[in-house]
Amino acid sequence: MLFFVHFQKQSAENRHKSPIILVFIANFAYPIHDINARARANIGSLHSHSVISDLLIMAQPYLIDIDQILHNKMGRKTRFVPGFVVRYLKRIIHQEWINEFIAKEGDIQGIQWLEDCMEFLDLKLNVHGLEHLPSDADGSRFTFVSNHPLGGADGVILGAILGRHYDRRICYLANDLLMNLTGIAPLFVPINKTGRQGREFPKMVNAAFASEKHLIMFPAGLCSRRIEGKIQDLPWAKTFVSKSIENQRDVVPIHFGGRNTDFFYGLANWSKRLGIKFNLAMLYLVDELYHHQHSTFDIHIGKPIPWQSFTAEKTPTQWAAEVRNLIYTLPSSSTQL
Repeated sequence: MLFFVHFQKQSAENRHKSPIILVFIANFAYPIHDINARARANIGSLHSHSVISDLLIMAQPYLIDIDQILHNKMGRKTRFVPGFVVRYLKRIIHQEWINEFIAKEGDIQGIQWLEDCMEFLDLKLNVHGLEHLPSDADGSRFTFVSNHPLGGADGVILGAILGRHYDRRICYLANDLLMNLTGIAPLFVPINKTGRQGREFPKMVNAAFASEKHLIMFPAGLCSRRIEGKIQDLPWAKTFVSKSIENQRDVVPIHFGGRNTDFFYGLANWSKRLGIKFNLAMLYLVDELYHHQHSTFDIHIGKPIPWQSFTAEKTPTQWAAEVRNLIYTLPSSSTQL
């Protein structure tokens, strides 16, 4: 079955001004207007995170302001930052567009927030295999796993599709920093492998899989890279296999068709070759999403894999690799485990 979805903007007049608001916007936000005591406390807790993470906080009705971010981060040293650098940062994160969307959304949260993002992005979707989405009428819970080619829009789109199908009974396992995106925070189970929360990581994962909600996961963690000349995921983590077995969750494989620019992949690969630990490519994800406006994406949903299929003849890591390989065959075949 082919399912076609077109999220059209409400007016042609606003089309050229529509902002790009997706998961990675959280990576560049600071509350700057009417900051309350709770927000100030959150800012104080940022310093244990990476450089990118230090830039991250967004909560309605807070807007993004690169000048204020730099001031909060560097204090008086901000005056030594060249003006062209500041202007460049504002350009690659599309500050004005982002703030337009934040102001428009107000207190909207959850699936509606995701659908609003898609509408503003003016996306067209060709969804194949909706008939493979299993029924949860008997109380069954499922783990949906997908490749991660875009690093943001794919998460928003899958959340909107599955959230609508399962009447909002979905959630993501996601980095705790994304909880600062209040529009979609209710859909996230916050995960942080470092610091105090790192010690709670196994417990939080167990709780997520034991919950009554369906889980959406990108087992690669990072978005796809160019590997051996092909755009593909990094190796998948085994968690979705082992925890789906423990909690008797069937696994639904999904292939998301799409890619970022050659610049993005080149930057990621050169950063790796040069030994740069800072995820430099991540700085450009919002800009990548900006260029995905008015795009059409093909999504292929595979048949559910019974949790009993993950037998002891292979390790969870090996099964994770099998499912990863499987999803890349979905656009052209009906291969199943």
